[in-house]
Amino acid sequence: MRVAMIGSGYVGLVSGACFADFGHTVVCIDKDPSKIERLNRGEIPIFEPGLDDLVQTNVRDGRLSFTQDGAEAIRTADAVFIAVGTPSRRGDGHADLSYVHAAAEEIAGLIQDFTVVVTKSTVPVGTGDEVEAIIRRVNPGADFAVVSNPEFLREGAAIGDFKRPDRVVVGVNETGDDTAERARIVMSELYRPLNLNESPLLFTSRRTSELIKYAANAFLAMKITFINEMADLCEAVGADVQQVARGIGLDKRIGAKFLHAGPGYGGSCFPKDTIALVRTAQQYGAPTRLIETTVEVNDARKQAMAGRVEKTLGTSVKGKTVALLGLTFKPNTDDMRDAPSLDIAPALIAAGARVQAFDPEGMHEAARLLEGVEMKDSAYDAVEGADAVVIVTEWDRFRALDLDRVKLLMNQPVLVDLRNIYRPEDMQRRGFKYSGIGRG
Repeated sequence: MRVAMIGSGYVGLVSGACFADFGHTVVCIDKDPSKIERLNRGEIPIFEPGLDDLVQTNVRDGRLSFTQDGAEAIRTADAVFIAVGTPSRRGDGHADLSYVHAAAEEIAGLIQDFTVVVTKSTVPVGTGDEVEAIIRRVNPGADFAVVSNPEFLREGAAIGDFKRPDRVVVGVNETGDDTAERARIVMSELYRPLNLNESPLLFTSRRTSELIKYAANAFLAMKITFINEMADLCEAVGADVQQVARGIGLDKRIGAKFLHAGPGYGGSCFPKDTIALVRTAQQYGAPTRLIETTVEVNDARKQAMAGRVEKTLGTSVKGKTVALLGLTFKPNTDDMRDAPSLDIAPALIAAGARVQAFDPEGMHEAARLLEGVEMKDSAYDAVEGADAVVIVTEWDRFRALDLDRVKLLMNQPVLVDLRNIYRPEDMQRRGFKYSGIGRG
C-alpha cells in the first residue's frame, strides 16, 4: 500500500520505517528542510536502537523516501498519517493542535481518490471530529475517512513495540454508508503482517480510541507515582521498596512493570499527556482527581531530588562538586523532554554546587537546556573531583562502573543512586556513603 507520513519526528520516522519494512511504500514528509536533508544523507536525527539500519535498508530497497514537498505522495496515498507534535499549550496545558489542523488543511486540498486520514499523533478526544470538519470545509466533495490510530511506542524499544505490539487500536466512526468498512479494510491491510498468529487489531469508535491512549499513559504514570510514594514510606519505616514492588508485582492483577521507584517520570508522553487529560476532563466537567494528584506529586518529587544529595552529604552542596551520570529521561534515547535532570541540575546550581555531567546520547541537547552544567566526555571524567555522584538515568554502562576507580577519582566517596542499580551492602563494603530510593 502507499503511505504518506506527515511528520518525521520520533513517531513518524519509526512508524514510517516499520511500515516500509512491512512492504508498503512510504514517503515521510516534514517541513523542516534540514531534517529532510539529513535523512536523505542517511543521517538519523534521533537516537533509537536499530532505527538507522531499518531506515537504510528500506531506503536502499526503494520502499522509504523523505521529502519536504509531500503533495504528490498525499495525492496518491491509500493512507495519510498525521504524526506531528502535540506539545502542551503554554498557559493552560491543553494539547496544542495547531500542527494537526495545519496537516488536515494540507491533506484536504490534495485528496483525489478514497483516502484514509489517520491521526497517529496523541490528540484529545474529539480531534478526529475537528480533522474531519476541516477536510469537509476545504474539500466538500472529498472521498475520505478519518480514523484514530494512537501510538504505543516506548523510546528505546520502539521498533519491537511496533512490530510485536500488545494491541493496535483503530478508531473508526460509523457513517451510515460503506466508508467505515472501507477504512477498516485499509487499516487491516496496513497491519496485516502482524496477523501471523492472532490479529492485535482492536477496532473501536474514534473517540474511544483517542481516549485509550491518554488513559493508558495516565494509568502508567499513576503506577510510577504510587511506587515512588511507597518508596518514601519505606524510607520512613525501614522497609525496602524493591522487595515491596516485587511482592505486589507478582500479583497478576497488578504486574511488575512500571513499579521501579526513582526520581519521577519524564519524557515526551507522560508529563504532557497527563496534563492534557486533566484539562480535557475539566473541560467536560468530569475531573480526574487521581491524575491531577499524580501530576502534582511527580512535579514535586523531581524538584525535591537535589535535597537528597545534601541529605546524603550531611552538609550543604555550596562549594561542592556534584557529578550527574545520565541526563535523558530514560536510557536508550537522546530525549531530554521533562527529564528529572532538568530539575535536579538547576536546583543544585542554585544551591551553590558546581555540576558536571555525562550522558551516552543526550549531551548535545542537554548542553542546550542545562546552562551552567559542565559536560564531560565519559562517566569517569564526570566523577573526577566530585564530592558526590548522582545516578540520574540507568544506562547499562553505569551498572558496571569500576567502583574502585570511581572512588579514587572522587574527593569523597558519596553516591546517590536515584535508580537503585547498586546494592547498598556492596557499596558500603567498598567504602561508599550510599543512598538509594526507598531503602530504609
